[in-house]
Amino acid sequence: MTDADKSSDTARDYVLEDQVGYVLRRVTQRHLAIFSEVVPAITTTQFAVMARLAEGGAQSQNQLGRAAAMDGATIKGVVDRLVRQGFVATAPDEADRRRLTVALTDEGQRFFNAQIAAALEVSDKTLEPLSKAEQAQFLALLARLT
Repeated sequence: MTDADKSSDTARDYVLEDQVGYVLRRVTQRHLAIFSEVVPAITTTQFAVMARLAEGGAQSQNQLGRAAAMDGATIKGVVDRLVRQGFVATAPDEADRRRLTVALTDEGQRFFNAQIAAALEVSDKTLEPLSKAEQAQFLALLARLT
């Protein structure tokens, strides 16, 4: 058997639809489409940042990025967009002036509170093809992968 034959056999063994990354990307695309339909005013990453601020209060931009699972460049861009929308405010950290503290504005808190039911609807719609037991199992399995 030549190397080309071996390579051809291996290629036949690879089915894109069976690959975890491909399937996760398709599920993510579906979820993002549902989110943008139900909560059109902001993105999922912006909503995640607002959720972290709503639950944890004001925090440094670096801490917020870690809490929302975003790298430094991504969190900066998300915070900048939320500032422009009036949903968050930034200020130098009193303890360390080199750090930037991020907090929800009153408008941001009102907006976030008003979107909670819609965000829960997004999760319900994303998981809708699964039974309640399957949903719980799916979320538990995904949590093990993080």
